[in-house]
Amino acid sequence: MTHSSIRLRRGAVTAVAVGTLLVPVAGGVAFAERASVPAAAAATDPPVAPGTVRELTPAVTKQLDAALQQLFRDSKVPGVAVGLWTPDKGEYVRTFGVADKATGQKMSTDLYTRIGSETKTFTVSALLQLVDQGKVGLDDPIGKYVSNVPNGDKITLRQLAEMRSGLFNYSADEGFYKALTSNPDKPFTPQELLAYSFKHPVLFAPGADFLYCNTNLILLGLVVEKESGQQLGDYIQEHVLTPAGMHKTLFPKGAEFPEPHAQGYTVQTAGGKLEDSADWNPSWGWAAGAMISTLDDLRTWAPTVATGVFPDGKAMVSAATQKQRLAVVPTTIPGAGYGLGIFKVQGWTGHNGSLPGYESLTIYLPEAKATLVAVLNTDVNYKGGEPSTAFGETITKIVSPGNVFNLPAQAAAR
Repeated sequence: MTHSSIRLRRGAVTAVAVGTLLVPVAGGVAFAERASVPAAAAATDPPVAPGTVRELTPAVTKQLDAALQQLFRDSKVPGVAVGLWTPDKGEYVRTFGVADKATGQKMSTDLYTRIGSETKTFTVSALLQLVDQGKVGLDDPIGKYVSNVPNGDKITLRQLAEMRSGLFNYSADEGFYKALTSNPDKPFTPQELLAYSFKHPVLFAPGADFLYCNTNLILLGLVVEKESGQQLGDYIQEHVLTPAGMHKTLFPKGAEFPEPHAQGYTVQTAGGKLEDSADWNPSWGWAAGAMISTLDDLRTWAPTVATGVFPDGKAMVSAATQKQRLAVVPTTIPGAGYGLGIFKVQGWTGHNGSLPGYESLTIYLPEAKATLVAVLNTDVNYKGGEPSTAFGETITKIVSPGNVFNLPAQAAAR
């Protein structure tokens, strides 16, 4: 399954990297080699029960430093920033490498970054607010709001949000891949993106299976616009970002990218060679993957989206609606489930993101009230998987061995 991603793969039915979960393949899901992870906590350390995290003592901090430095060297990512915050066990924030390979600018914690599929968590939050307002119903068919959707009279908004629509993923279309990589500055409209999907037959009946699919979020973005009367980015800014105090997170209208930001490095290019994708127009990801944020803002977002409560204690969505959001459907990865635009993996709740040049991971362990965020300026695979997963797994093996974040790599399906 693919995560929260908007990852592109030529001719591949993969999840777009905006968080990575599953990519169902004919005959099952093929898993690629898992990334190796440096040694976890020493056997002499006190045991850590599920739902808890280890005290971030100098010894544990030293372990984390050594493990992450080794992973940084092995994975050859240009730059990465990680943060782990707890209410009572301390915090750990580190950067490695460079934000810009040309200038040697160091990676730092204040940089803006593209967050890919983490955008899905904001789009679905907007949708759920409209559910609470009685403007839409999760079990309404998408055809009530958007015309000419294949199976539109049967696919519900809930099935779109939980990745069980059966629609073809537009970002897996060969023509779309060529259009984007041949002209990365090109702006795409939501209708153009849907057209790449709708020319393909549906893959399965609504609700019959799980397939991570960016098409679903484009449709939900259109629902938010139709029923709120606002552009999606404006609605998210007013009703989600501002109340959350996330002043360095935005839904860009074009290719704008605030300074300072990391440059992004990808091989998802027309010629397959490494290129800087910082100035690519993210409109092709729109409601599924266009947003920009920072390490610190994502620190705020992790508990907000996982609990449905803003930092000031006010509800972002009602408790009843949040309960529905967190009711996960099965995936083919042990210990991983997908809810309404959010995943649960080995006890951690959140989403990841991946689009050309950037990856991110934002997760929350509710029992410990622990937040883990990682942002990287590359999407180049490490040992067949997303490097953000390797960093999340490395950290959690040490600090929360009872809840090790793990999303095995998936082979692309053709």
